[in-house]
Amino acid sequence: MTINCKGNLIDLSVPKVMGILNVTPDSFFDGGRFDSDGALLAQTEKMLSEGAHFIDVGGYSSKPGAALVTEADEINRVVPAIRSILKHFPDALISVDTFRSRVAEAAVASGAAIVNDISAGNLDPDMMPTVANLRVPYIMMHMKGDPKTMQGLALYDNISREVVFYFSEKVAEARRHGISDLIIDPGFGFAKTLPQNYELLRESDRLQFLNLPILVGISRKSMIYKALNISNTDALNGTTVLNTMALTKGANILRVHDVKEAVEAIALFNLASPKN
Repeated sequence: MTINCKGNLIDLSVPKVMGILNVTPDSFFDGGRFDSDGALLAQTEKMLSEGAHFIDVGGYSSKPGAALVTEADEINRVVPAIRSILKHFPDALISVDTFRSRVAEAAVASGAAIVNDISAGNLDPDMMPTVANLRVPYIMMHMKGDPKTMQGLALYDNISREVVFYFSEKVAEARRHGISDLIIDPGFGFAKTLPQNYELLRESDRLQFLNLPILVGISRKSMIYKALNISNTDALNGTTVLNTMALTKGANILRVHDVKEAVEAIALFNLASPKN
């Protein structure tokens, strides 16, 4: 199971880690922490040295009720960040976390290697054709509505079955546009209640039916800290527990704020896996 990033085949049969790098003032955990070039590069160096295979740069907070960011502002956040990272770490594989085709286009022109779209093309009809033209891997996430409306749309008869059906349609759509490398993300925390998140996690191995790499983004989310009645700053242990469960269900990429702990979880999972 591989994806092509800038001409290099990345083997995802061994799980990889994607480090989160938000260049936003209002992200739920790290908002405002990396708004200077020095802080941005220091965090990038830390994540790469700890074993991150990908760096996910985002300029638009997608937390519930997040404020609107103009397209121009988003581009002005992510493009300088991508250029600075690649100037200092030219081998870094950067994904851009955006649902806007023009942002994706600008980011890839600046050196990004992957497009990570929380809306799977639902919020911009030009996204899939743009990704196809850019010839980069495309991460498609499950979500209903948008960050402002999604929490009022958490209605499902059978969440895992509906998510699989959603991706079946989205994969077919992406293939029609000519996108070769696809990764699916079940979208924990997006248009899902706390019980629904855990139901989806328990049954996330159903996504393997699609025979595509699976990205899981659980890091420090409310499904952890609300369940344990703690803050997101204390949610690292819970993140590791749920990431490990996700690995047992077939996750190929863990998208995290804390790279070292995720890399260690993967290393121990690989040692304990029956195939070894």
